[in-house]
Amino acid sequence: MKVYHASSVIVDLPDASHSREHLDFGKGFYVTTIERQAVEYGQRFLRRGRKAWLNVYELKEDFGNLKTICFDAYDEAWLDFVTECRAGRMCGDYDIIRGGIANDKVFRTIDLYFSGDLNKQDTLRRLMYEKPNDQLCFRTDVAIKRCLHFLNAIEL
Repeated sequence: MKVYHASSVIVDLPDASHSREHLDFGKGFYVTTIERQAVEYGQRFLRRGRKAWLNVYELKEDFGNLKTICFDAYDEAWLDFVTECRAGRMCGDYDIIRGGIANDKVFRTIDLYFSGDLNKQDTLRRLMYEKPNDQLCFRTDVAIKRCLHFLNAIEL
């Protein structure tokens, strides 16, 4: 299966260490199975006057003994995990994490939850109506080397 990563550079040798802190699933290398989603994300580089690249990889889904977790919905488990990671606390020792993205609208909802203006049930109710998206976070270089093979990069 093909997966995509938008960047201002070609990332033919991805690694887990060059990620920002406080992301949805913690520090790691993020890809998506939805090409349109990655292309839309890449537009942010173009709006800043930078180059944008759609990096394409082959995902080998034989995760073997890698420690993985998958969040199939915007549910309480996903919310708890994302809020912990967004607060800077690394959750679990997972190699690969898959689930929905806390996009700008989702993050505003999470901010309201953090501030106490929304309870958990109201937060989850708001998140249920988000359009489908996905992300895979590779937290370890072992997982990247085993599961991702760079195919090419397309300038946007």
